[in-house]
Amino acid sequence: MVPYADFTYFGWLLYILVPFILAGLWGRLNKWWTLSVMALVLVLQGTGTVALRPDLHVRELYLLLGYTVYQAVLAVVFLRWRRPAFFWPVMGLSILPLASAKVIPFLFAHTVFGFMGISYVTFRSLDVLFSIQDGLLKQISLQQYFAYILFVPTLSSGPVDRFRRFVKDWEKIRTRAEFLDDLEFAVQRIARGFLYKFIIAALIKTYWMDNVSVGWGGCKLLGYMYAYTFYLFFDFAGYSAFAIGVARILGIHAPENFDLPFLSKNIRDFWNRWHISLSFWFRDHVYMRFLLAASKAKWFKGKHTASYVGLFVTFGLMGVWHGLTLHYILYGIFHAGLLSGYDWFARWNKERKVWGNAPWQTGVDILLTFHAIAFGLLLFSGRLTPPPPPETDWRVEKIDGTEILGVMWERSSPKLPVKVYLVLDDAIVAESNADIFRQDLLDRGYGNGRHGFRFEMPWWVRDGRPHTVELRHAATGKPLKGYPQSMDFDRNDEEIEREEAKMRKAQEADAEAREKALKDGNGKEPASQEAVKPGSSEGQ
Repeated sequence: MVPYADFTYFGWLLYILVPFILAGLWGRLNKWWTLSVMALVLVLQGTGTVALRPDLHVRELYLLLGYTVYQAVLAVVFLRWRRPAFFWPVMGLSILPLASAKVIPFLFAHTVFGFMGISYVTFRSLDVLFSIQDGLLKQISLQQYFAYILFVPTLSSGPVDRFRRFVKDWEKIRTRAEFLDDLEFAVQRIARGFLYKFIIAALIKTYWMDNVSVGWGGCKLLGYMYAYTFYLFFDFAGYSAFAIGVARILGIHAPENFDLPFLSKNIRDFWNRWHISLSFWFRDHVYMRFLLAASKAKWFKGKHTASYVGLFVTFGLMGVWHGLTLHYILYGIFHAGLLSGYDWFARWNKERKVWGNAPWQTGVDILLTFHAIAFGLLLFSGRLTPPPPPETDWRVEKIDGTEILGVMWERSSPKLPVKVYLVLDDAIVAESNADIFRQDLLDRGYGNGRHGFRFEMPWWVRDGRPHTVELRHAATGKPLKGYPQSMDFDRNDEEIEREEAKMRKAQEADAEAREKALKDGNGKEPASQEAVKPGSSEGQ
């Protein structure tokens, strides 16, 4: 079950949290209460399965627990034998599951590795290793470690917490008054989450983003850029509000993730306000370490070269962390370029004082920064770099008692329609060329966009009985994925009576015509269409 995605999740979460809240109101909370809640929510969120192979499905919960034990062993071993030579091998082993989760699906189709939240859990694991390397951790309690890695309110998408800060909250025993303060904060923050995610973000998507997401053109692209920017903020800020609120109920003051990012005066200010926990993690553990290493080893001669290269390394890794597709990598490079350019301009302007801090200039700064951010998120969305279409795309998108809709696309014949058979109860009842134009197919690079098909279902399938339904590729005879299926459709007695009445009238009319023909033809029954022999003069 996806955390904070729908009201069903919140219903189950409420059942789990009510006893905990009552214990807090009575002043009887302890770590075992918190561990019990975490275990129940972990089971709730880990009910999904991961298809490691088409024939091998494993529950996400088992993968998460196995991953946590694996990372704990690495942390304990590294703490016991902390040597400079061990640091990078241990880091590589820690990152290996995340790297596999990113690379394996990219290289091998229909193969998945990982679980929901593996990226954020990896950040937590690495934070522990960095702290050991820096000499900030001398010992690790396994209870604290497992609680930190498996802290479920922030498990799937952050915020990214730090181990030493987390432990301080974890070990603190709250008084009843402190619990009431945390509960009040949590209720307000969760209410904000509902406002952001389920009202504002949902309205933006339904009435704005979806309307400009189909088709191309300057106005639509610009509209999509603005719509996606605001949608992403309210959707993600809403999620973060939920995570921070639920974490506060459990006594953990999770870090903030957003601070009015669209009022940023420059791109550096933006990264102090947007996805704060992630940007600070990369700043501390990647950028600053790169600068320190470059300074010690004197890698670069230029005074600011190390800083600029560090920005491209940091944001390049951030882009790859999001995914290996082109638009994520371009997003990272774009922001590295913006930060490097701003740093150069800030130093240049400090000497020449061309641009000041007047109110109107601050307004221009905010406006320019916002549009740079929005364009970056447009890159992030993948709208400017759509992926190439697949080799084949044979699928049914809708099937009910009235119609069947689907797509038949073959990259080898981008402009030729593919013929499809509708097979009911093992008999071909209709055929159609997949030549219906669809703008979404054109936008995705499916040739001329004429690769949709539609069948009207015959009336007799709506009789409440099971029927075998199958769609076939006419040239090869291969069925579409997932078919044949046994399906039954709601019985429509009124339609059945109407169609049967039509059949009876047609039969009666045919009988009358035959009888009249017999009388007019001196007792001879005229040859029906079926009675005409092939090759006879009548048949010609």
